[in-house]
Amino acid sequence: MNITSGALLTDLYELTMAQAYLAQGMTDIAVFEFFVRKLPPQRNFFMAAGLEQVLNYLEEFQFSDADIAWLDQTGGFSASSLDALRAMRFTGEVHAMPEGSLFFPHEPILRITAPLPQAQLVETRVMNLLNFQTMVASKACRSVLVAGDKPLIDFGLRRAHGAEAGLLAARAAYLAGLAGTSNVSAGARFGIPIYGTMAHSFVQAHLDESEAFIHIAEAQPRNVVLLIDTYDTEAAAEKVVSLASRLNARGISIHGSDSIAEIWPTMRAKFGTSSIAEVSRPPKSSPAEILTRNASRRW
Repeated sequence: MNITSGALLTDLYELTMAQAYLAQGMTDIAVFEFFVRKLPPQRNFFMAAGLEQVLNYLEEFQFSDADIAWLDQTGGFSASSLDALRAMRFTGEVHAMPEGSLFFPHEPILRITAPLPQAQLVETRVMNLLNFQTMVASKACRSVLVAGDKPLIDFGLRRAHGAEAGLLAARAAYLAGLAGTSNVSAGARFGIPIYGTMAHSFVQAHLDESEAFIHIAEAQPRNVVLLIDTYDTEAAAEKVVSLASRLNARGISIHGSDSIAEIWPTMRAKFGTSSIAEVSRPPKSSPAEILTRNASRRW
C-alpha cells in the first residue's frame, strides 16, 4: 500500500463538507487559492515548489473501491455520497507559478478552479505538497545565495520526517540551486546528481586510519573526500596530506560540529600548500544560511 497517495489522504472535515455540498446540490464552480500570509523573521521572499507533485495528484485523484468500503464502515457517509465519491475525478483547472519562481506574502502561487466538492476535497493534499517543498526550496535558495560559487549538497534523508519528506526535500533543494544530494532514490527519480563521502563507522571498521582512507579512495576514485575527525583531527589531516597525491583526494570532510571553529585555522595552514580542496560541514543546530556564509568567508 502506498500511504502517500489516494483520495483518502485528506482531513475528515474535507469529506464532511463535501458530503454536505453534495446533499445540498452545491456543485457550482469554486476558486481556491494558495498563498502565504507573512514572511518569517529575517526573510524577504519565498520560492515556489511542489507543482509537479500537485498536478500528478490531481490527475490520479479518485477513491478506490477499498476507500469507499472503508468510508462506508465508518457509518458517517450516506449511500448517495459514497456513490458520488466513487465516481468523482478532478475535472477542474489549475493556474500556477512555475516552480522556482520567487513570490511574496498574499501573492497566490496556485489557483484551483473546479466544482466546489472537488476543490474542497483536494485542498489538504495540495497544501501538504506545496507547503513542504516551498519551505525547503526557500531555505535552500538562501543558503545557495550566501555560498556563492561553492556547491552545496543535500544530506537530509536520515533526519527527514519519513521517506516522502526526504525525497521531496532533495528535489526542492536541487530546484533551488543545490548541486546534488546524497539520496540515491531522489537521484534515480528526479535526475539529481548524487554525492557521497564516508562515515565514521568506515574508519572505525579499520585498524588503521590511513588504510581506511586508501580503501575508500579505491572504492570511489572519482570523488575522494576523506573524513578526518573520527579520532585525532590534526593527526588525520597529516595523513591526508601525505596520501593526497597518491589517492587523488579532492577534499576533506568534518562531521563533528563542536570542533570546526577550533580547528579551522590549523586546517587552513595544513592544506594551504596542498592540492587538496578543503570541504567542511557546518554545525547542524544553527541557521543554515548563516553557517554557510561564515564557512564561505573562512575558506
